[in-house]
Amino acid sequence: MGKTIAQKIIEAHLVEGTPVPGSEIGLRIDQTLTQDATGTMAYLEFEAMGIPRVKTELSVAYIDHNTLQSGFMNADDHRFIRTVAKKIGVRYSRPGNGICHQVHLERFARPGKTLIGSDSHTPTAGGIGCLAMGAGGLDVAVAMGGGAYYIPCPKMTLVRLTGQLRPMVSAKDVILEVLRRMTVKGGVGKIIEYGGPGVAALSVPQRATITNMGAELGATTSIFPSDNVTREFLAAQGREEDWVELSSDEDAVYDEVLEIDLSALEPLAACPHSPDNVKHVQSLAMTKVDQVCIGSCTNSSYTDLMTVAAILKGRTVSPDVSLVIAPGSRQVLSMLSANGALTDLLDAGARILESACGPCIGMGQSPNSAGVSLRTFNRNFEGRSGTRDAGVYLVSPETAAASCLTGYITDPTSLPPIAPVAAPAHFAVNDNMIDLPASPEEAAGVEVLRGPNIKPLPQAQPLSDEMNCACLLKVGDDITTDHIMPAGSKILPYRSNIPHLSQYCFEVCDPAFPARAKEAGGGFIVGGANYGQGSSREHAALVPLYLGVRAVIAKSFARIHKANLVNAGILPLEFEHPADYDKIALGDELSLTGVLSGLDTGCVILTDRTAGEVIRLVCDVSPRQAEVIRAGGLLHYTREHTAAE
Repeated sequence: MGKTIAQKIIEAHLVEGTPVPGSEIGLRIDQTLTQDATGTMAYLEFEAMGIPRVKTELSVAYIDHNTLQSGFMNADDHRFIRTVAKKIGVRYSRPGNGICHQVHLERFARPGKTLIGSDSHTPTAGGIGCLAMGAGGLDVAVAMGGGAYYIPCPKMTLVRLTGQLRPMVSAKDVILEVLRRMTVKGGVGKIIEYGGPGVAALSVPQRATITNMGAELGATTSIFPSDNVTREFLAAQGREEDWVELSSDEDAVYDEVLEIDLSALEPLAACPHSPDNVKHVQSLAMTKVDQVCIGSCTNSSYTDLMTVAAILKGRTVSPDVSLVIAPGSRQVLSMLSANGALTDLLDAGARILESACGPCIGMGQSPNSAGVSLRTFNRNFEGRSGTRDAGVYLVSPETAAASCLTGYITDPTSLPPIAPVAAPAHFAVNDNMIDLPASPEEAAGVEVLRGPNIKPLPQAQPLSDEMNCACLLKVGDDITTDHIMPAGSKILPYRSNIPHLSQYCFEVCDPAFPARAKEAGGGFIVGGANYGQGSSREHAALVPLYLGVRAVIAKSFARIHKANLVNAGILPLEFEHPADYDKIALGDELSLTGVLSGLDTGCVILTDRTAGEVIRLVCDVSPRQAEVIRAGGLLHYTREHTAAE
């Protein structure tokens, strides 16, 4: 039986387990990346393991999230990351060099390699044929130390593309159509592979847009073939030697197949407050727009912004609209400046932001009260923009550009079509803002500099067979990591200070939760389906750990967050019967029994002593994860195993 692209890469990197869907497998990791909102913790965890130097082929630390320096905290964290990276063998991409996923796609990602990053949109590199996955910072630290990365072996879904995109319809509309069909839960436990004759007409940046937002499906990752289009992109980046051809076998078997005719697609928009709340742009035509933001790791490539510049050239942004544009990398910004497109954007009335995540992570550019903001980003969760009552729509660069001219959500196909932007024969390559690490001989003389905002890692409490605690919080379905641990300029500077960060935990759902948890001395959280969807931020596990959360009981979990809970030493439990969720109320006194044996048998009993209910829970963890929880988390587990070797 033939193999899919992902199965071939998995087979070549398999170090433990059998690649049968659902069973845990361990993969050798070739590359890692971190960004500054998660990187400080990842490097503190790497230091705590006692391994002097990274063992991957390539590891890169990017500064792209916390670039707003309104106090010493972000600058101190950047200095820490810069110095520790130099010491342990990690390349350091300076602030202003660009968004991690855009820069990694341009300069480092390679077909056929494995990559994990402490950011959920790491699958962007799947656009170049790389098996790239988002992970918690501790998983990245372990991989940097030479350890395997463990995942449940995924099922394989093929999205078969035919036809060709019409003018003013783009790759963003492709992934929005996939989200419309599959929903934010539809990719859980799957790798989404794109194939079919329509693939050849998509550029690498277009493919990367599609794989980037595969994270919103809950998918393990998404991947495209590595073909002549890939080869031409790498050659234009001066990296043709990194190319290898990679495709699925003709007789490869998939668990699921979706058919999409690219020529039939229309411009789409994800409406508030979920990436799968997708409607046709044409149906939203009377919606007034207050703000348009173009950029993020989804849509900030050279071709994206050249398309926007062509639409805006010689025109003026509506006086009712604030337009901001953030190029994805310094390479993109430099090329726009050199060819005059930057002037076209400025003349139209755009405000140019630095090459960073910016508004996508809530770092500035919050819309006005009850404002409508069109964004070429990947997430539109409630409050993520920084304005709680804003309505955020996710759209293509074409739709964003058309709408900022009219002041209303506008179907770009109603405008005269522009000529397709040709892929450059040569990109402007300048890696002088990527610092190389010290040699092993020089590393001993490198001093790692820490600011006062960097606090110790929280530690898990020892696991007991019986746990008696209150239900500290009850939340519904599709709780995101933004609900658990919000982003934004007020909070992000404290990502290395868990005690301070804890006061914001679940503030979107219940501002009283942190105080209640501290007063109770810990307890349980009860959640609905797809608990923990969204970003890979392990802070959504570390902060509840600090507040004394011993277990999270949910209908189901998002993959990365469940792994982060295990890594932190928090027990993830699922209702055997989802309807039992309704039997538990906030404040109920709960008892878990058979916890230690349940790690092996998969069954734990919950007794709601307040309601008088006995409920069976499923403890769906692998034998390795059971040992991690017994050890008090992945850090302790790794130390124990490293010491034993």
